[in-house]
Amino acid sequence: MLGDRWGVTESETVLPYPCDDLVASPTVRAWRGVRVDAPAAAVWPWVAQVRLAPYSYDWIDNLGRRSPRRLANLPEPRVGEAFTTAGGRQRGRIVSVEPGTQLTAEIMGAFLSYVLVPQENDTTRLLLKVVMRTNRWLAVGICVGDLVMARRQLLNFKHLAERSSDRPSAAASGT
Repeated sequence: MLGDRWGVTESETVLPYPCDDLVASPTVRAWRGVRVDAPAAAVWPWVAQVRLAPYSYDWIDNLGRRSPRRLANLPEPRVGEAFTTAGGRQRGRIVSVEPGTQLTAEIMGAFLSYVLVPQENDTTRLLLKVVMRTNRWLAVGICVGDLVMARRQLLNFKHLAERSSDRPSAAASGT
């Protein structure tokens, strides 16, 4: 389907994701992924902070409010909590969480799983899968729209995690 993949390998599309068990016969299956040059421990707090803001195109989905660029030291996410805050309103709900590993949520009828896969050299694959059941005509539009927004979100998480990961090493080296 148009727009169903960005930044993922074929092998990453066949992995099991927690959201797979939540929608029977989805008409939307979309995978997104990005390599983050930071360990999963530096990536996770940013993924978990999605509860404060969407981290995609703020002028579209956050009514122009900028998503925070500093970690808020939030407690770990819990099942039943709001998934995100957009435009000052809480949206969606968290349905599954394994701190440091995965966060799965439901929003507007879609289920999505963020999965962190540690790699060599303190890098992380940040993967996102979205599943939804809708009519076939809407499925293409949803895939393309999600591609634009999710791509920006994952790239923002990447940038923020890499930046925050660099700080401790710079401080330790005295630079």
